[in-house]
Amino acid sequence: CGPVIEKQLEEEDMSALYKDIEMPVVFDLCRMEQTGIAVQKEALKSYGEDLTGEIESLQSQIYALAGKEFNILSPKQLGEVLFEDLKLPGAKKTKSGYSTAAEVLEKLSTDYPIVEKVLSYRQLTKLKSTYAEGLASCIAQDGRIHGTFNQTITATGRISSTEPNLQNIPIRYKEGKEIRKAFIPEEDSVFLSSDYSQIELRMFAHMSGEQNLIDAFKHHLDIHTKTAMDIYHVSKDEVTKNMRRDAKAVNFGIIYGISSFGLAEDLGVDIKTAKKFLDNYLETFPGIKNYMDKIIKDAYEKGYVKTIMNRKRKIDELYNTNHMIKVQGERMALNTPVQGSSADILKKAMIDIYNEFNRLNLKSKMILQVHDELIFNVKNDELEKVKEIVINFMENAYKLNVPLEVDVEIGKN
Repeated sequence: CGPVIEKQLEEEDMSALYKDIEMPVVFDLCRMEQTGIAVQKEALKSYGEDLTGEIESLQSQIYALAGKEFNILSPKQLGEVLFEDLKLPGAKKTKSGYSTAAEVLEKLSTDYPIVEKVLSYRQLTKLKSTYAEGLASCIAQDGRIHGTFNQTITATGRISSTEPNLQNIPIRYKEGKEIRKAFIPEEDSVFLSSDYSQIELRMFAHMSGEQNLIDAFKHHLDIHTKTAMDIYHVSKDEVTKNMRRDAKAVNFGIIYGISSFGLAEDLGVDIKTAKKFLDNYLETFPGIKNYMDKIIKDAYEKGYVKTIMNRKRKIDELYNTNHMIKVQGERMALNTPVQGSSADILKKAMIDIYNEFNRLNLKSKMILQVHDELIFNVKNDELEKVKEIVINFMENAYKLNVPLEVDVEIGKN
């Protein structure tokens, strides 16, 4: 079986990807799993107790506003309370009752306190079950969580994390930050986090060859401000927060093949305005439109797309008779080369950093990979050396038409 697969890899021009990236990174992931990350079980327990108090308080408030007791986490019962008993607007009927999906409730949350409280209740119960209790059950006898990192689950080549998912510890809310505080470094150590700055947008600039974007990154401009200046035809000083926010939504939306409808939803505007916004963007950056058209055309002809290191992804959805599935295939064709190439580069950086740590016999260790970010347990006396190595090897992992930049943070949890 081995020689057959090796021959196939050579024919597909993927031998280097296999030998230089995927095989060496196996050992990095194995070491990360063995090392694990220390978690304070007592801190999680106490946090879980705090959450219980908040959940019970919210539950009482929801019951008072509803005028009755019901199972808040049952979509059927919640739908009946909101749209039949309380007669809230925006009801969407489904086969099993009313839709209580987040996007339906979020539109109502500013006007109706009960909806805002239901959303908070959902979030806190999830934090309690998935994180406060779920993570505590994963702590091994050595006081660490030894998660599993997977190389072959995602279609783009990104590494994923399971049992538990350590790439998805919440940060957006103060409650999520409390969970993160329970993760601590070893004695005489700190955590060092190194994060690629906007790697997917940089990759997109490199792959599309769009000179305006390339120049912006080369001159270290804020890419969202630059995009807002170009789309709205204003000077840097005239760019408002809202203009930058809109430009950011388009910058990232383009990578994922966003439609006028999707952008309208994101920005809270009508479809006509969103379409004009996208059209302005593509007129401003003509190289992007040409690149996107070419990627999709090639994908239809070949049936697959490739990353910069020749990782291939077959996209059968392109040949589906269902229009929605076909469009989804086109979005995959646009996003995979960008996301997959970013993943390739991070894997290369991981291998190079580990080899350098090994060469210098350092005691510091790589412990987590979170998409565009690496996290290390760094011995205090090795901090400056590790910082220098990590930035150097991440920024020079692959030569692009734009600079790769890395943000570094250091902390005690």
